[in-house]
Amino acid sequence: MPQQILSVVGRGVPLVLDDIDTDRIIPARFLRCVTFDGLGEHAFEDDRQQDPQHPFNLPQYQGGKILVGGRNFGCGSSREHAPQALVRWGIQAIVAESFAEIFFGNCTGMGIPCLKASRSDLDRLAAAITANPQLEVTVDLSALEVRCGDIVAKVDTLDSARQSLMTGNWDFLGQLLDGLDAVKSRASQIPYLSGYSA
Repeated sequence: MPQQILSVVGRGVPLVLDDIDTDRIIPARFLRCVTFDGLGEHAFEDDRQQDPQHPFNLPQYQGGKILVGGRNFGCGSSREHAPQALVRWGIQAIVAESFAEIFFGNCTGMGIPCLKASRSDLDRLAAAITANPQLEVTVDLSALEVRCGDIVAKVDTLDSARQSLMTGNWDFLGQLLDGLDAVKSRASQIPYLSGYSA
């Protein structure tokens, strides 16, 4: 059954930097994998090696679900490995000032809401999360809000992406499995599929 995503609740990870490209999210040397398994441990690998204080290194942000980013998040090459690495690290939603179009589409197709907020709200969210990494952050697609402590930030996203997430239409595999009986029925009517044996 397709999975509806109405909200994401969890701890936050502050990374309010601009122009974070997909090569920084997952370096090119990790693109040779046959599956996406194991990519999460390499998310931001080069940045993390250069900066021991990178949020993905720090214990207080481990298990965080909501990434708070900056402007033009996910720019650069269109590699699907970038959102795959983030989701395997544990990220389930991203709030940023703006997103690269292909990255945004890849995230939506994986069920990761990408929501735009003002820079002042992003700075406030990041400051609150930094001050108390245990704070619960709620990304509410219905209300188009992000709530964290006393902060209520209005957010925006494409209506088509929001509807896709909230109805479960982003989940193509779920839709296919939901229609399994219809698929089998149609396949039985196709001559080269019925009675075929390998």
